[in-house]
Amino acid sequence: MDIILQPWPWYIAGPLITLVMFLLFYFGKKFGVSSNLETMCAMGGAGKFIGFFNFDWKKNGWNLMFLGGAVIGGFISYHWLTPEVAVVVSQETIQELSELGFQNVGMKYLPDEMFSIETLFTLKGFSILLIAGVLVGFGSRYAGGCTSGHAIVGLSNLEMPSLISVIGFFIGGLITTWFILPLIF
Repeated sequence: MDIILQPWPWYIAGPLITLVMFLLFYFGKKFGVSSNLETMCAMGGAGKFIGFFNFDWKKNGWNLMFLGGAVIGGFISYHWLTPEVAVVVSQETIQELSELGFQNVGMKYLPDEMFSIETLFTLKGFSILLIAGVLVGFGSRYAGGCTSGHAIVGLSNLEMPSLISVIGFFIGGLITTWFILPLIF
């Protein structure tokens, strides 16, 4: 019997996200991936070198479960929940991606040109990840949080800095998609 796996509809996922945000707010916890990474750095002893990481990480230890769950969830979804069917892509997009060097556009859910282990161990692939990691780390520190923290928590709290940050994230994504990726591939 074939099981068709689909994303949860908005009317289930949205209220669940709302419930989680309410519970975090109620218990005075902050949420965001960068908060979890801050906790990992403090746990690893980075506070000895950089004052920003000098805090009692045990108070934030609960959020390491979220980070572990994200890693485990990513592994499970990649190995067992990723659709094996072709992705519906417009002819114009297929043409544009083919011109950039992508092969078999739409035949796989994740293109090998960006998401394979072989790509990671090339100079180009490693450089892209390193530069992107530095930019994301700088951006999340400069913005006072990451995309999940600002877009989910900050916007739900009607915080103006989060609105400005999310607008900046989208502008950066559009610039990267339309101008930087064509130069890289």
